[in-house]
Amino acid sequence: MAAPPKRRFHFHASGHALSGEFLRPIRESIEVQAATTLPTIGGHGDARVEQFRHRHFVSFNAGYSHVSGSKYHKDDKDFYTTLVTATVENLNFLDVVTADRVVSRVSSYHILPNNESHFSFVGAQFLGLKVAGHPVEIVLNDRLFAHLDTFDKVKKELETDKDFKKMAEDPFHTGTRSKVGEDHGEILCSIVKELKTDAPGVTVEGHALVVPHFGRVYVGEALLGPCKRTLTMLRLELGSPVEGSGTISQVVGNGATWP
Repeated sequence: MAAPPKRRFHFHASGHALSGEFLRPIRESIEVQAATTLPTIGGHGDARVEQFRHRHFVSFNAGYSHVSGSKYHKDDKDFYTTLVTATVENLNFLDVVTADRVVSRVSSYHILPNNESHFSFVGAQFLGLKVAGHPVEIVLNDRLFAHLDTFDKVKKELETDKDFKKMAEDPFHTGTRSKVGEDHGEILCSIVKELKTDAPGVTVEGHALVVPHFGRVYVGEALLGPCKRTLTMLRLELGSPVEGSGTISQVVGNGATWP
């Protein structure tokens, strides 16, 4: 009888600087910029794009991403580490959303035979983010960055932090709450605790900036799972007069074991 397969760690990481799609006034897509993917065996890779411009809609001076995955042995344990970053410098989206620098970063490690990973968002940041020329003040959720490093801790946070639970149950402020936790494989939330801006007419709904005649800008959106975290620093849902969508500085990190 053949021996059972050895339990192995399969790395998973990807990142990109910018992507998008326009439906009006012109129907066309923006190819994924500065994208990098980590193979399941680990390793490292990077990509860089400079002086990007898509018509008069979107531009940035530099966009780049990096992925790495490796194993090291310490204290009789095998650690599988993963890092993924995506950065955009001097962003301009339709002359409404601008930023000097947007950095998305997820680092993690996994110890066999554990079933979940340890994560950190430390290093993710916004520098000079503006809407309609007005600065956006961002207060980040420090606990989600440094303390809630496992999925089990995130679920416990839902039991003790009413604001965090409210955000996770209704992240888009639809008025209808959904159950989160064990019934769902992943939890959607944001690394942003508070948003403020004095831009005329712009309102804040949760982790979204609602801009008249432009659309919604979701800030620091995070998708949390036992062995994976996805961080999208800016996600745009565009309305009239330009319709479409876009993502800026998005990363997905870690991996899982099999069997």
